[in-house]
Amino acid sequence: MKEEIPVTTGVRFLRDQGVDFRPRFYPWLEHGGTANAAAAFGMEERAVVKTIVMRADGGKPFLVLMHGDREVSAKGLARVLGAKKIELCDEANAHRHTGYQFGGTGPFGTRVAMRIYAEKTIFDLPKVLINAGKRGFLVEIDPREIRRTLQPVEVEVGIEA
Repeated sequence: MKEEIPVTTGVRFLRDQGVDFRPRFYPWLEHGGTANAAAAFGMEERAVVKTIVMRADGGKPFLVLMHGDREVSAKGLARVLGAKKIELCDEANAHRHTGYQFGGTGPFGTRVAMRIYAEKTIFDLPKVLINAGKRGFLVEIDPREIRRTLQPVEVEVGIEA
């Protein structure tokens, strides 16, 4: 039986922008992360892009798109932004700004418009899996569509996980 595509704000955004995407479903696990998703699809974890909600110097939240097998260097990102301190946003603030719950956060159709930073090597991949607003639901897209629709600032802040 074919699963119904959830009509999240992320899916609405992708459709409105004319993005060709393939819905991909997997059994979501608490703390399973990108490794769980990559294993479910037989893909390299590098091709599963995570959306991280962060903030600089206690300011407004922003998003960072990163390969699943990498972490964000807080020091490196702070240098790029000219900030003293970069930190993860707490779950309540992240939800309030994105409209998504942890494990289902995607960069498309967030409740509040936020600055987006993306690890530049994401755009070297032929396709990526990225969350579109629901746990256990990713979309497979050409990463150039992320660049076209979100216009992220490309950065080099990924470090080994």
